[in-house]
Amino acid sequence: MRIVVNGVEETAAPGATITSLLTARNLTPDKVAVERNRRLVRATQYDAPLEDGDQVEIVTFVGGG
Repeated sequence: MRIVVNGVEETAAPGATITSLLTARNLTPDKVAVERNRRLVRATQYDAPLEDGDQVEIVTFVGGG
């Protein structure tokens, strides 16, 4: 299926989830914020299957001083 992640179209396996996208990018759920189709996704919903055409934005938290 086709999805868009951070503005880049890519192919994802059927049944792909936000968790699987994060794992493939070596990101941990506690250090990111995720939107799916312009709606904020709670971490408890990261295992819901994505659908063809979904647009996902993954933003990582950066600390500093």
